[in-house]
Amino acid sequence: MTKPYVADCPEHVARASMIHRWDELTFLHWDYDPGVVQALLPAGLTVETYEDRAWVGLVPFMMEVRPAHGPALPWISHFCETNVRTYVTAPDGTRGVWFFSLDATRLPAVVTARTGYRLPYYWSSMELHRASDEWTYTCRRRWPGPRNATSRVRVRVGKEYAPDELTEFDHYLTARWRLYSAHRRGLRSAVATHEPWPLHRAEVLEVDDELIGASGLPVPSHDPVAHWSPGVEVRIGFPRRLAPT
Repeated sequence: MTKPYVADCPEHVARASMIHRWDELTFLHWDYDPGVVQALLPAGLTVETYEDRAWVGLVPFMMEVRPAHGPALPWISHFCETNVRTYVTAPDGTRGVWFFSLDATRLPAVVTARTGYRLPYYWSSMELHRASDEWTYTCRRRWPGPRNATSRVRVRVGKEYAPDELTEFDHYLTARWRLYSAHRRGLRSAVATHEPWPLHRAEVLEVDDELIGASGLPVPSHDPVAHWSPGVEVRIGFPRRLAPT
């Protein structure tokens, strides 16, 4: 029986590799035919559906990274990021996030994540602007290709959801505690733990995105499901190989 999707993290990271802050996030999600998404996943991962549909997210936000022990380096550690993602189950029965792409503005962070966590990071020019209750995120990819893929998202942030207003579907889209990556030696995973998301209503004012298409997915033609959050602090575990089953 599938475990329900809940706001509270069931995982624990006793020894963190680093501490993140994920701030000013917009979650945009579109539904897809599961077979379309499955065709882009590595062997061993299975797309996780909700009511028989796969879901793909475009998530722009502000990232802050610091070592688990010691001070952060301000110029390197604070930057904009945008990821394109879906939700999967692994051969060991765990479930979490598969990233099609992650764009970030700090080249050292991109190189570290590509080599240390085997994640498909891209170096990009990005900005985040706020005007009253409106938030605008822009991105232009620099390296590696496809170069010049762009994204622009503008949302109006509304009232915060009370915990009892959030549904299992809201948690399915946002409350994820594990990430996966593919390596020539097999799949790897890492745990990410944090407090429940403080989620707000969000009205989508503009979406002009090429990052989803650059991932090999069909460009969405309908409006997304939207959430916004001021952010959380996150403990990131060390990546570990998944044992074959």
